[in-house]
Amino acid sequence: MGIEDEDIERVRSAVSIVDVVTPVTQLRRVGRNWVGLCPFHAEKSGSFNVREETGRYKCFGCGASGDVITFVRETEHLDFVDAVEHLAIRAGIQLRYTTGGEGRERQHRKHLVEAMEQAVAWYHERLLKAPDAGPARGYLRSRGIDGATVRAFRIGWAPDAWDELVKRSGIGSSELRETGLAHLSKRQSLIDAFRNRVLFPILTESGEPVAFGGRILPGSTDPAKYKNSPETPIYAKSKTLYGLNWAKSDIVAADQVVVCEGYTDVIGFHTAGVPRAVATCGTALTEEHVRLLTRFAKRVVLAFDADAAGQAAADRFYEWETKYQMAVAVLQLPKGADPADLARTDPAALRDAVDHALPFLGFRLQRVLRAHTANTPESRARVADQAMAIVNEHPNPNVRTIYAGEVAAHCGLPVSELVKMAQRRTGKVRVDIARTTVSRKENAEVVALALLAHRWDEIAPFLIEPLFTDPVNLAAFRALAEAGDINKAIELADPEARELLEEIAVRDIEADPLAEAHNLIAAATRRLISELGREAADLSLGAELAEAKRRAESLDDPQRGAESADWLLDWLLRRTEERG
Repeated sequence: MGIEDEDIERVRSAVSIVDVVTPVTQLRRVGRNWVGLCPFHAEKSGSFNVREETGRYKCFGCGASGDVITFVRETEHLDFVDAVEHLAIRAGIQLRYTTGGEGRERQHRKHLVEAMEQAVAWYHERLLKAPDAGPARGYLRSRGIDGATVRAFRIGWAPDAWDELVKRSGIGSSELRETGLAHLSKRQSLIDAFRNRVLFPILTESGEPVAFGGRILPGSTDPAKYKNSPETPIYAKSKTLYGLNWAKSDIVAADQVVVCEGYTDVIGFHTAGVPRAVATCGTALTEEHVRLLTRFAKRVVLAFDADAAGQAAADRFYEWETKYQMAVAVLQLPKGADPADLARTDPAALRDAVDHALPFLGFRLQRVLRAHTANTPESRARVADQAMAIVNEHPNPNVRTIYAGEVAAHCGLPVSELVKMAQRRTGKVRVDIARTTVSRKENAEVVALALLAHRWDEIAPFLIEPLFTDPVNLAAFRALAEAGDINKAIELADPEARELLEEIAVRDIEADPLAEAHNLIAAATRRLISELGREAADLSLGAELAEAKRRAESLDDPQRGAESADWLLDWLLRRTEERG
């Protein structure tokens, strides 16, 4: 869905970023900036800066940055269009969409979601009141799911009939087919997709119903225990997580999410006091799921057998840990127990299991060490080999070295030998240093760029490319010069220059624009004089260099400074172009 660029800019201009940020984190005025504790990472001293004039924020602790739309996206966990619409409502702005087709597409999606809402309500009412839903209510009670929980999760019942939903829900035939609620029979009549099943409505993170998961009752002859909605224009399994709409606030608060395989497991965690559980919808955990989850939390606890797929799964998890800066842990449950059962019989044990989840590699390693005895020299060596094969799957040599020590202690082997095995995985010891966000030094070039962003008219006439020696500073200047506006420049810039511009957007610099420009001009002149002086010895060039030196020395002269600056800028440009 596209929104007209002009309307996006109207929204950005109409909404005060300080007003939007203040309810999330308290700000105080410091100079021309507003400063407070960063809402995106834990800190005790305020490094989160907001600049009203540019409409941008920047945290000098964790590096988070953006405009008012980005802030709403990150704090409300919305996509771009939803964030703009949220702010447009606040500002009283009527949005226009880029094409009629896209507008129709959004309206069509809304229409299908409304049809799903009708179905959720219809099935839910059947479960609560219909006589034929008695066995379903009894089954749910046996699983520890009472009436209040049924209502909270909007659980429903699909009757054992061919076309009850088709005939009685009031949903149109085209909507029934497009949402997967019904399909054509061999006789070309429309029949219900779900029959004789307890239904768990699947909602998007924002609470829109898009699909169902249906479970048979014990004793059913249907071989498929679970049946899920097919993929539709409003539902993609690889991008949807059951329960995220209910769990997201607690996920954010705890910076942790528990990922299950079943709908009743999710409900069990919620009723046991761990309301940050979600489940995949009949598919394995995908990278799209992970990308979605890491918008809310950086710690993921797997409440299923994460080791079942072996090294392929391990490689995937390790890759995601590095790529998304997340930590994967695994829940350890009593043998034969599942989360739904434990939530009913011993909720405290389930909560404790979440609190003591093992890191993914630690979980896999413990499984190997506990499965084999190590009471002879041969068995100790065998266990060590198997354990180190698991350890050496991890890409980080420091992590491998630490776990090699655990294996050595368990098997009674020299630590140094197993550490060597861990190091040999990559042929040599490699130290991985985590990247940290560090503000660029506030040198003359950065000060000039900040002044250009905030006081354009006072310094722009005196800035040219040859004044900038740092490649990142030069790229930032080019983006600013092309855009003429800090927000547009951030969109144009490459990643490194964009990071610098994000910092500049909230910088509160007290400096004289003319003096800073003259300093840069003088420095560039000295550099070029030195370079040209080494390249040629003819008298005409010597005279030119002497004139450039004289002009640079007179930049601070109130009478001749402006003329000298103009002369030097022209000279720097001409000579730089000649040198290529």
